[in-house]
Amino acid sequence: MKRSTIFPSPRAAILDLDGTLVDTLGDFVVVLNHTLNDLGLPSVDRAFVERTIGKGSEHLLRSTLAQVGAQAGLYETAWTRYQARYLDINGKHAQVFPGVREGLDRLRSRGLRLACLTNKPTAFARPLLERKGLCGYFEQVFGGDAFERKKPDPLPLWRTCEALESEPSRTLMIGDSSNDAQAAHAAGCPVVLVTYGYNHGEDVRAVPAQAHIERLDQIEDWLA
Repeated sequence: MKRSTIFPSPRAAILDLDGTLVDTLGDFVVVLNHTLNDLGLPSVDRAFVERTIGKGSEHLLRSTLAQVGAQAGLYETAWTRYQARYLDINGKHAQVFPGVREGLDRLRSRGLRLACLTNKPTAFARPLLERKGLCGYFEQVFGGDAFERKKPDPLPLWRTCEALESEPSRTLMIGDSSNDAQAAHAAGCPVVLVTYGYNHGEDVRAVPAQAHIERLDQIEDWLA
């Protein structure tokens, strides 16, 4: 049965990457622990990484160093090692979530222009999408370093709407976290949250959104 629509006649959609399109938790766990091992520091567990990712790689690394009791001055060295490790591992321990390709096909079949907007650095985001066969769905790919500020600030959404030539009110934000929802609300974009992502270890269904869906290919049920 057709459910209530989010909004009529969408022109475009902006999609988050980690936790929305691709399950990258395994990549983060491996890269962080290799980096910590390089520096002679103790490892972190999967649960810590799952509740910490989503606010950009810099925030993740700083939080990880604090978690293991490292000195703050070690960050620059750790960041250099982290970047090198990530470029090598990127995508090797990651999987596209079920329903993602079908969902992207359905959005594109509606004539929506698509962009990927992530807090992951662009140098990591583009290769990941390419390795998972998703890059061709998107007209634009913007990482966390593409603009002056990251989500949950609305600026990246406004800039992405401009690139897609679509007004925020007719541009759907699809993500997995409160970061995505806060950015969308502030930017004036309707937002749908997937329930299988990370959301800093909290239940995303408690985050206000136009809809919460279990698979991306359910998105068509909410469009006019």
